[in-house]
Amino acid sequence: MFASKLEMRFYRDWILPRLASGDIIDCQLQVEFQLQKGFSRGTRSVRAITYVADFVITDINHHIIVIDTKGAPDSTAIIKRKLFWFRYPDIDYRWIGYSRIDGGWIDYDVIKAGRSARKKTKTKSNK
Repeated sequence: MFASKLEMRFYRDWILPRLASGDIIDCQLQVEFQLQKGFSRGTRSVRAITYVADFVITDINHHIIVIDTKGAPDSTAIIKRKLFWFRYPDIDYRWIGYSRIDGGWIDYDVIKAGRSARKKTKTKSNK
């Protein structure tokens, strides 16, 4: 059902309580999106580029949010995020991670900024 322990924990800790409270009215798991159509080039067929979202939730206001849980995104994830933003500009797409230091389940970019700031502080204090 879940591709990782992080996904399972996010579902248990963040989604289930919001489903119970009514803040989320629907949650779908492992939803596939097409980022680029397949095509032919000469005699070659090039397969479509797809992305499978961890969660697609609908909140109480019927706003759709696509969520991918991230510990550390690889280069493929970074490219697919750019393609998703381009192909689906009206869909709210978020990377969510968990960081005790930064406040629990939060946007991955906030975690990344916090890590960077702590690293800079640590580097300055070591000089």
